[in-house]
Amino acid sequence: MLDERNNNPMNNNQNSRNLSDVFRELQETRYSQATQVHTTSNTKNKKQRKPKAKVSFIDNNDISFDNKKSIKLSNLIIVLVIFVLVIIAVFPMNVFSVENQDTADTSDEEVVETASIPANVEINRKALNMQKIISENSSFEKVKEQVAEEREIEYEIQTQSNATLPRGEQVVLQEGVNGKENVSLVKTYENGEFIEEIILDKETIQEPTPEILDIGTSDFLADLKIHIGDTVYLDTTSKLRKEPSEDSEEVAEIKNYLDVKLLELPSEDWCKVSFDTVEGYLPTDVLTSSSKTPSIVEKNRIQRILINVNIEMELNKSTGLTLKDYQKIFTDLPNDTNGIFEENAEVFYNIDKKYNVNGIFIASIAIHESAWGTSQIADDKNNLFGYGSYDETPYESSYEFDSFADGIETVAKSLVKYYLNPAGTKIYDGETASAWYYNGPTVEGVNQRYASDPDWHTKVYSYMEMLYNRLS
Repeated sequence: MLDERNNNPMNNNQNSRNLSDVFRELQETRYSQATQVHTTSNTKNKKQRKPKAKVSFIDNNDISFDNKKSIKLSNLIIVLVIFVLVIIAVFPMNVFSVENQDTADTSDEEVVETASIPANVEINRKALNMQKIISENSSFEKVKEQVAEEREIEYEIQTQSNATLPRGEQVVLQEGVNGKENVSLVKTYENGEFIEEIILDKETIQEPTPEILDIGTSDFLADLKIHIGDTVYLDTTSKLRKEPSEDSEEVAEIKNYLDVKLLELPSEDWCKVSFDTVEGYLPTDVLTSSSKTPSIVEKNRIQRILINVNIEMELNKSTGLTLKDYQKIFTDLPNDTNGIFEENAEVFYNIDKKYNVNGIFIASIAIHESAWGTSQIADDKNNLFGYGSYDETPYESSYEFDSFADGIETVAKSLVKYYLNPAGTKIYDGETASAWYYNGPTVEGVNQRYASDPDWHTKVYSYMEMLYNRLS
């Protein structure tokens, strides 16, 4: 059976009319509640009047009794739902809470009266105090300003590898310089503190100059803690070659402990060096440095002295040896049975420095002429050199000295003045060399006028070589 409400146009019109009446009724209810709240705030304990709801009548001739009941129930549900939704959406929940303004007490206590509302509506007992919220936030101040500034443009850093620098080391090839730009922007401040900025436009005034860095990659240089141009040392005797190859032509042989100057590093295996005035290539694995091998410096000093020891060496100059060197040379000499040379090591050192003469040469003459200080002339006259002797009367003609030191100094001065320096050479005490017996500053040159034995110079030099070798 079809529902008469769906087929009866009168029924639809009646529903429409009743909804209009419902909204009017809601408006009246709203007015009545507002009036009631106002009355409650001014008059306590006074009974409230309930607003009368208007009722729309439906013509009994148009609908049946059952339909009347159905319509009323439907309208009632609709009214309740709409009423609740409107109350929640339209009215703030604190409309039912009013502050008692008639109290004489000025304390913060609030008296809230609640209007008569439907039972299914929850009362908001935590009403927002808008005045308090506004007061608390009134101190916050946010300010924006548009400004134009000149700012720096940071330069970039460009790097490149360099195999001639120790690994990790940096060398600045070009200094970086910041650029400049004009910037238009908006800055935001809150309570005087900067919050953010928005850049509107930029205009470059000066381009930045990049910084250029060389980054070292050589493990060889890093291991020895050296650079190109530094002095390095050989830890084994090696061949200096024309090219960086074992098959290349040999230029020279360099003894261990000698120093060379590092010129180039074509690879990690070979380097170009300068040995005095000679240039060539050495394997990098035969080299060390003073940082890696601190004792190499002292060994190099001695080796530099020893490589200049030869029978043609010039004797009219100091040996460059220290007092400790002389003491090392003359201590515990096997043939110095009387200890004469060990006791006079400092004397030989002093005449070396004072008279600019090779003290090892003077000592070698004394060893040769006195048979290590055991001759009768040495023993009786403190004369280690046979100084003043003639072949016919060696003992009688020889000079006698107060001490071995006196005799050593006298012979040294004589050799400097008459045998070792050209005429006119400035020597000790403001004097100049007479050069009466000068034939060159070598052992062989002295031999020609000092001793009748033609092999004297080779015998003396053998002692020199022996003494020098005690340094190594």
